[in-house]
Amino acid sequence: MTAPAGSADAPTDRHTNWNAIDWKTIRRAVKRLQERIAKAVKEKKFRKAKSLQWILTHSYYAKLLAIKRVTSNKGKRTPGVDGEIWSTPRQKVDAVNRLKRRGYHPLPLRRIYIPKKNGKKRPLSIPTMTDRAYQALYKLALEPVAETLADPNSYGFRPGRRCADAIAQCFITLAKGYAPTWILEADIRACFDEISHSWILENILMDRMILWKWLEAGYMEKGRIYPTKKGTPQGGIVSPTLANMVLNGLETAARKAAPARIDGYKRSKINVIRYADDFVITGNSKALLESKVKPAVKAFLRERGLSLSEAKTRIVRIDNGFDFLGQNVRKYNGKLLIKPAKENVKAFLSNIRETIRVHLGTRTEAMIGQLNPKIRGWVNYHRHVVSGSTFSYVDSCIYNSLWQWMKRRHRNKSKNWMKRKYWLSGSKPWIFSTKVKDKSGKTRLYELIKASSIGIVRHVKIRGNANPFDPKYNEYFRKRRFCKTYGQRTCPV
Repeated sequence: MTAPAGSADAPTDRHTNWNAIDWKTIRRAVKRLQERIAKAVKEKKFRKAKSLQWILTHSYYAKLLAIKRVTSNKGKRTPGVDGEIWSTPRQKVDAVNRLKRRGYHPLPLRRIYIPKKNGKKRPLSIPTMTDRAYQALYKLALEPVAETLADPNSYGFRPGRRCADAIAQCFITLAKGYAPTWILEADIRACFDEISHSWILENILMDRMILWKWLEAGYMEKGRIYPTKKGTPQGGIVSPTLANMVLNGLETAARKAAPARIDGYKRSKINVIRYADDFVITGNSKALLESKVKPAVKAFLRERGLSLSEAKTRIVRIDNGFDFLGQNVRKYNGKLLIKPAKENVKAFLSNIRETIRVHLGTRTEAMIGQLNPKIRGWVNYHRHVVSGSTFSYVDSCIYNSLWQWMKRRHRNKSKNWMKRKYWLSGSKPWIFSTKVKDKSGKTRLYELIKASSIGIVRHVKIRGNANPFDPKYNEYFRKRRFCKTYGQRTCPV
């Protein structure tokens, strides 16, 4: 199955067997067209870019990828207001043929609420499967534009970038002795809910009619339809990309607001590090951030219908530290150390204790099966910073929680009996474990992961100007994917 050069697919090639599709060929063909879009945007040929976007969104291969995405992600079994999901190969193939621009009208989004850390609830809007597929399709055409125009130090919801890159940039910016000493720690108030529709429609390079229909679709709650006059729905596939494009230019606006030098000889040292709607801005003085940078940021956001959250926005000195993306960044006697934030550790341990508590009467292997992914995921997130002592502390807290669990479970047994029953690892002392039988019938030990057993690995930050849709960076991203997949302790890129 091949595609002609310059095209995203072969128009006469239609699939009836979903499981027999050659996804590698399809991705390669779509990627070639995305690279052409990125090149046109880089050369400021926006009409050509829009024409290429039209070709991509009408491509059969791109439609296949869009359906594959919405039927293989975590929300594949979550229906919208129509109650429809696509689970069988036949339904997926039929869905591809239904993705046509003419006559498309999105349905209202299903509104639910999820709890936040502060006790409040965050609205989450769930599109129908059809609307999700359209969003995935048009995102394929929009993402090359977003990546080409993106700020170099923006790391949230972008391919090839993650939280570890933002934290690594914090270290690069603040670790030196001559680094800036003041930080504007900022948060945008209700970012996804307040974005101006008119600004999006005037400035985002994509099909305006489709974009307008998404923005004005409304949402349904308790059987009633409510209109949406601003914001992009949290829960939509394309929403993070749109939000990133709305905030592109923040770095330039902050730097333009401050003079290159203060008092004729001191540099202002303005740096912006952003992850989605959370960002920090460094500066050489508190007055500079307060009088110059902060008003410029407010003006930048006001134009887009946004504003800073005063409760979460503050200016701090690096010696006092600040929390960013679950990490605490602080200088101790001139040395920068980045550690897991206390609130993050506290929330993680609360979740672990609750998991142990609710498994009082269940089998031990079931509890270990619940705990291991939580521990592994949390440790892998924090393993790139100074976390050794924190991991040991976490292990100690989990150990104490397990002893309490055992004492409630076996009220009439001695400590030695409980040790013999639950710490079975022999040469590895004090590893909580149990005996289970595998598929072949052999007995083996099923062990609880210790946080301190997972080594610290320094993260190699992505290059700021690396664009996954620029052919000259293909090998660079291939090497980074290899390092991530195979767990290389040192990455050459």
